[in-house]
Amino acid sequence: MSEIPSPDFATVPPKRKGIPRLIAATRYSLAGLRAAFASEEAFRLEVLVLVVFTPIAVWLGETRLEVALLIGSLLLLLIVELLNTAVEVLVNRIGSEYHELSGKAKDIGSAAVLLAMLLVALVWGLLLL
Repeated sequence: MSEIPSPDFATVPPKRKGIPRLIAATRYSLAGLRAAFASEEAFRLEVLVLVVFTPIAVWLGETRLEVALLIGSLLLLLIVELLNTAVEVLVNRIGSEYHELSGKAKDIGSAAVLLAMLLVALVWGLLLL
């Protein structure tokens, strides 16, 4: 009986350099954004908030700094949501059985998203009220 060769997971493709590396990194980043948008309802809602509130920030911000803070807080929320999603995906990849540390990791990621939401509310409230 012949053995089926197992894939060599230790083989890493050669590293690209220069412009090809930047192009590849951009492709990977866009793939990550597409994956998050396709699989995470919270990310889709936060993107919707960004799309709706960006023109409002441009209209209501009195200075370029205020506009940057208003939009930047929304972008930071998206960044934190992406990191939280990455933590959740990794924890789920490890196993589906409950483990205290897995729950703790997910809870901490969720807490980071909550703090980012509070930051959005704080920045928008202080600048616009």
